[in-house]
Amino acid sequence: MKNPLVLILTLSVVIVFTTGCLNNDPEENLPNPPTGTEFIGNQLVATDAVLRAIPKEYIDKARKNLHIAYQHTSHGTQAARGVFGLPEFKPGDDVLFGITNKDQQANKLDFNDNVLSAYAEAGVDASDLSRNETAFIQATRNYLNDPANDRINVIMWSWCNIAGHHPEVNYLPGMGQLISEYGPGGSKIGSGQDQRENVVTFIFMTGHANYGGNVGDKKPKNQADLITEYCINNKQYCLDYYAIDTHDMEGKYWEDATDDGYSDAYGGNFYKDWQDAHSKGTDWYDNRELPGGNVVFGAHNSQHITANRKAFAMWWILARIAGWDGK
Repeated sequence: MKNPLVLILTLSVVIVFTTGCLNNDPEENLPNPPTGTEFIGNQLVATDAVLRAIPKEYIDKARKNLHIAYQHTSHGTQAARGVFGLPEFKPGDDVLFGITNKDQQANKLDFNDNVLSAYAEAGVDASDLSRNETAFIQATRNYLNDPANDRINVIMWSWCNIAGHHPEVNYLPGMGQLISEYGPGGSKIGSGQDQRENVVTFIFMTGHANYGGNVGDKKPKNQADLITEYCINNKQYCLDYYAIDTHDMEGKYWEDATDDGYSDAYGGNFYKDWQDAHSKGTDWYDNRELPGGNVVFGAHNSQHITANRKAFAMWWILARIAGWDGK
């Protein structure tokens, strides 16, 4: 017969190891209050070099703790297809930038693509910010008030074509109202009836560039200036489509640029020229329709760089939301 003491010690070791395996790290209470001074995900942060310089702990926190709902039509696919392709860029990115779409998985970013429009009021088109300038407000409320979406703590809406719209009249006040309800200290945050416990961060967006028509009243540059100024003044995060569309990889601004990197002043497509002169897997990567899905360009693009850069800027914003000060 075995020594009873040996049996006791053996059983104790088994219990210790079993308990340890069941101890998963709890989710942190994110998002955090904004820190630092930089809030705009523009061409300055939309590079692989900036992405790799973000402290890993904040990428990890963002990936494990943020739950994103994103609504868009065609131009908005550039951000989505960029983040879906990023896990296959470089060794280790499958873990570091792991992501799902409408399918929660442990240790992957919970990204929910095109889920808000279904919550629009009857007969109202809330496919993106351009269809109906105020539809996003009630659609967002309906979505966040649904207990099935309690975990969601990041909301982002995309423009189709921002030209001709009035962001200072509808979009900015509407986002401000939603923040007052669902943001830090919001009237809808709490444990009472018709309230939710998880605070929500709202990511603002500018509109894409339009060929030869970017400057002037109700045109993309002027509207982007309004939106980014609001975000800086109010410490809100913004994915700046316009700035990324109109700056080449060396940082030069092309005011007549399209949403595909084409510029008459440049004399061609500055993004396609850069891609052709650089290596896939080292300098750029294939965007994808879904995580692990088919290779596709962002809608309206003939190269991968535009969507790559919007993914870099998106992860910069997510790290900021997770508590990184941006330095």
